[in-house]
Amino acid sequence: MKYPVTFIRENIVYDAEEGVTLLEAERLAGLTPDAPCGGNGKCGKCRVLVDGVSLAACQVLVTKAMNVDTGAGKEGANQILTEGAKSRVELAPGELPEDVERPFLAAVDLGSTSVVVYLLDGKTGETLAVRSMLNPQRQYGADVVMRASYAMEHGAEALSSCIRRLVGEMIRELARECGGTQEDVVRIVMVGNSCMHHLFLEIPVDSLVLAPYEPKVKDAVTYSAQELGMQAHPAAKLSWLPNIGGFVGADTVGCILATHMEEREKMTLMIDIGTNGEMVLGNRATGLTACSTAAGPAFEGAKISCGMRGSTGAIDHVYLDGGGHMTWHVIGEGEPIGICGSGLLDAAACLLKNGTVDESGRMEADWHFTENVSLLQQDIRELQLAKAAIAAGIRILCTKKGIEVGDIEEVLIAGAFGNYLDPESACDIGMLPEELRGRITSVGNAAGEGARIAALNESEYERSRILAREVEFIELAREADFQDVYVDELEFPEQED
Repeated sequence: MKYPVTFIRENIVYDAEEGVTLLEAERLAGLTPDAPCGGNGKCGKCRVLVDGVSLAACQVLVTKAMNVDTGAGKEGANQILTEGAKSRVELAPGELPEDVERPFLAAVDLGSTSVVVYLLDGKTGETLAVRSMLNPQRQYGADVVMRASYAMEHGAEALSSCIRRLVGEMIRELARECGGTQEDVVRIVMVGNSCMHHLFLEIPVDSLVLAPYEPKVKDAVTYSAQELGMQAHPAAKLSWLPNIGGFVGADTVGCILATHMEEREKMTLMIDIGTNGEMVLGNRATGLTACSTAAGPAFEGAKISCGMRGSTGAIDHVYLDGGGHMTWHVIGEGEPIGICGSGLLDAAACLLKNGTVDESGRMEADWHFTENVSLLQQDIRELQLAKAAIAAGIRILCTKKGIEVGDIEEVLIAGAFGNYLDPESACDIGMLPEELRGRITSVGNAAGEGARIAALNESEYERSRILAREVEFIELAREADFQDVYVDELEFPEQED
């Protein structure tokens, strides 16, 4: 038997099979619900109003006709980082079809949380337009491990088709915005972590989450765009930059291209902080060494009781005023409805300084920003797990390089979270070692900039293959001392009296 489920805000009526969850009905109706825990009833982020009652969609079975408000109390417009430090690139995209008067190139940064597409002029190299959207795969889990597990259990087709469809729609809309059509798009270059790469191409992901924790495909690959369902010029090619290993993927290679790490004289650490913390350490003399550490989704707001992404209503920065009292800033300047990753770091740093949280992470009491927005003991524990993973990864990389943490001369923080976090707070809570304070610079969306570089210049795309092969990859799970270092980094730094 089927029952009509009316999604009020979307003006959609979907006839759902009796017994399916409301979350699955949302997916089948073409919606993209938030389900950071993958629909396991743990995060509460999929809550909707069902006939006026607030319920978790993953826990409600369709047993009758329903009226559903999917947007009540949900976060507003998201802050998605699109800009990176622009590099001067010689325009040499390779052979382009001769039958297109104004050819377009597309560069795509496929992140776990967000997707950014750049449309470029194939004749001048100018960036014509940029568009960003949330990754619709979030309905299958907040992090790549959850999504990989879903793909292994149910098949990857749903995750692959939803992201291919979104990328195609974004490219089409950008081409139209710039006075052309999708048939004017003659080349697409993509970056993303190894799991995003495999899920987009519908490559099995079991080797990423099970031993040997390696991508099935490492080298750069090129397909016919139409073969992958992308509406573009009939001769258009879709290329992915290479993966390095584990969860260090094409996005990290893009960051290396954009920052020219392999040419730097200073000992440089580059970190892209998200649900996975990809790190690269080295310089011209020593070569580059990379690893990935499972920071978890806390920095994206998942598994935090009042956590949310960096969007309207999120507390994004927290301060201590002259009297030692906590004050905060809210994106959009209105009343807070939650706290995002950068705000979480700041808040923890402030709570450490005022003694509400001690070095072990124990809270004296829950901290309330407002009646509805608070930080709980479990939130601090989630942050400790995430920050320890980053800190331990840095220390293991230094050990493998035979250097001390203090020998790192500059730190480049890539990605959206890195762009908005306060480096002082990151050092205050021990996520970044104290020795690195004052050496930290944000480089914006370096992965997207790397994709743009490779789209504009075919030789840079080819150079990415060489760079990926030359980077030494460390699988942290196989390092004998990683667990001990990780446990040591769980505590917060001691506070001065």
